[in-house]
Amino acid sequence: QVQLVESGGGLVQAGGSLRLSCTASVRTFSRYYMGWFRQAPGKEREFVAAITWSGLNTLYADYVKGRFTISRDNAKNTVYLQMNSLKPEDTAVYYCAASAKYSDRTYDYDHWGQGTQVTVSS
Repeated sequence: QVQLVESGGGLVQAGGSLRLSCTASVRTFSRYYMGWFRQAPGKEREFVAAITWSGLNTLYADYVKGRFTISRDNAKNTVYLQMNSLKPEDTAVYYCAASAKYSDRTYDYDHWGQGTQVTVSS
């Protein structure tokens, strides 16, 4: 079983930054593709970013590209999401997820964290 725990959420002003982290409980962390998703109240869960085993290849949703950066530290079993230039519409619960494939689809991720709240005020 893979267990994921997110942290780093909080309340920030528009234009500010947050860094989310997600730590996995497995020793084979480096063999998983990792992703970040988010879900705002009343909306479906949506893709944010994904990263490969090496950490050298990444995918981003159009609405975060250029503002968010996903990275990973396999020695620490941790994936990060650096969020800059935050907008009120970024407000959501952010979830870390693990997948057997490199994907931007919710369906392809079968391990999920509990989520961390990000709130951006104007």
